Amino acid sequence: MPDYTLRIRRYSPESGEAAHWDEFPVDLEGHRSVLDGILQIKDRLDGTVGIRCACQQAICGSCGVRVNGRPVLACHLHLDEAFERAADGVIVVEPMGNMPVLKDLIVDMHEVHWKKIQRVTPWLIPDGDPPEREYIVPRDKMIDVTQTMACIQCGACVSDCLSMEVDPLFIGPAALAKAYRFVGDPRDGQQEQRVRDLAEDPHGIYDCTHCFNCIEACPKGVAPMSQIMRLRRIAGDHGIEDRNNGHRHETAFVRNIEKNGLLHEADLLPDSYGGKFHPRAVPVLVSSLPTIVRALQRRKVTPARALLHKHKAPKEVKRIFRDVHDREERYELNLYVVGEEENGQ
Repeated sequence: MPDYTLRIRRYSPESGEAAHWDEFPVDLEGHRSVLDGILQIKDRLDGTVGIRCACQQAICGSCGVRVNGRPVLACHLHLDEAFERAADGVIVVEPMGNMPVLKDLIVDMHEVHWKKIQRVTPWLIPDGDPPEREYIVPRDKMIDVTQTMACIQCGACVSDCLSMEVDPLFIGPAALAKAYRFVGDPRDGQQEQRVRDLAEDPHGIYDCTHCFNCIEACPKGVAPMSQIMRLRRIAGDHGIEDRNNGHRHETAFVRNIEKNGLLHEADLLPDSYGGKFHPRAVPVLVSSLPTIVRALQRRKVTPARALLHKHKAPKEVKRIFRDVHDREERYELNLYVVGEEENGQ
């Protein structure tokens, strides 16, 4: 039977001591989970090790930790797989990121996760009087929200979110994915109000930096960043020009690529505010002068190139945009739903 070593980050607020690391040997088969290893340590070596767990079937989401620097469900990662990823042959286990640590591997998810779930109004708000029985929804209308319905609230995406590291008030990938579950539900009657609220919030949908960490971290394939992009798309469909300038920035980005083929950064900032001479753009351009001066000093840009740039997107890029613009209907695909039904079953 192979032996593994787990290096666990320990922290006990009652002791008054700083966090430290303890190493423990684990005598289990490689197909057993990291959680099995931690529970063996609690049972045989040190009963004070703190870990939150329940179902041990990757359903409840309570055993989220970081293993070798990556957020995982401890019950869902095998010891042999964790050993292969270990840098020095020692499996490193620590608490989730972006959350206060209560004890050892147990974190406080209230402020960072659960309050933000409440923030997005996680229930349906239908229009009109309720039907006599249940709401009848065509199956194809529910496909788009099945991906978000798979979320088990483990917090793995929150743990790895770079935006939350910079802005702890960011609503976060888990809560925004939950928001899309109701924004995309055809039974809900408050779609515009929901997306307007999330677009106008300075810590809302436009606070996401597209780092893809939440997509890689999610053990259930929810892809929170994709849900945030869907929220932005629907906000644009409603013509919501938010005070955070998020929608105008995205529009300017697309037009920039369509004209140039590659991103021409000198145009992106002013175009996001309506153009170089638009009243909205002037104060922003003035505040960015120190950055522009440094770029000129380091020869990253020249005045001629910034002001007299010729827009010349390649024919291939123009063809792609033309094909998209000429479509009568927008083609959208939910990659979470795979396969086809046979024989009507």
